[in-house]
Amino acid sequence: MSSPSLAIPSTSAAVATSEDWLAARVELLREEKELDRRRDALSARRRALPRRRLDHDYRFVSDRGTVRLAELFAGKSQLIVYHFMFAPGWGEGCCACSYVADHFDGTLPHLAAREVAFAAVSRAPIEEILPYKRRMGWRFEWISSHGTTFNFDFHVSFSEEALVRGEVDYNYGRRAVPQEEMPGLSVFTRDPDGSVLHAYSTYGRGLDRIINTYNLLDLVPAGRNENPDTTMDWVRRHDDYAGTVAAS
Repeated sequence: MSSPSLAIPSTSAAVATSEDWLAARVELLREEKELDRRRDALSARRRALPRRRLDHDYRFVSDRGTVRLAELFAGKSQLIVYHFMFAPGWGEGCCACSYVADHFDGTLPHLAAREVAFAAVSRAPIEEILPYKRRMGWRFEWISSHGTTFNFDFHVSFSEEALVRGEVDYNYGRRAVPQEEMPGLSVFTRDPDGSVLHAYSTYGRGLDRIINTYNLLDLVPAGRNENPDTTMDWVRRHDDYAGTVAAS
C-alpha cells in the first residue's frame, strides 16, 4: 500500500533579512530553553513517582521458550516494555506500532549502558510474532503474552464484552476505544530482594516522546503535515512506502 500524496502546506512565514531572522531565532530560543527546563522538572517528578509491587509472576513465551517478567531485565536494574498492538489472528502487527518500533533497535546498546533492558510484548502467539519480526528486520526482544492477563492488567487489551459496553479503562480514565488493542509503554524496576516494581506507564500521545521521526519533523517548516482528525493516516510499515512488501 503506497503512502498518500503529500501536499506541502503553504506558509505565511516572512522572508527576512539576516538580522531580523537572527532576532526572531534568539527570541524563540528563549522559549525553547524554558520548555527544556520545564521538561527536565517534569522528568524529575516522573522519576520520583511511587512504585507498586507486582504480585503476579507473569510468564511469557519468547523465541527461546518460557520467560518470566523478572528475566526480561537480563541482569539490568530497569526494564522498559512497549505494549505492541498485535492481537491473535491479526497476521501482522499494528502499522502505527510498527512505525514506533522502527525507532527501537538503535537505542538498545545505549539503554544497556545505562542499566536499562527493553522488550516489546504482544498478545499474539509467538508463532505469529516471529515471522513479522523477521519481515521488519528488527532485533529487539519481542515476546508473547498470549494466554496471560498481562495486557489486560496494564489496560492495553480489552475483551469483546468491554468494548460492547462502550467504555474501558485506558490512559487513566474511562473512554471508548476503537479496537481490542491499544498502545502503551511501561517501566519496571527491581528491588534488592528481586521483586519487580511497576514505576510508570504511558499511553496515547504520551508515546510521542519516543518517536524520533516526530521530533525531526517538528523541526522542518511543514511540520508533521498530518490530518488533524486522523493524525497517523500517512504512516505505513517501512516496507510499504514504495507499494511493495518485502519477502519474509
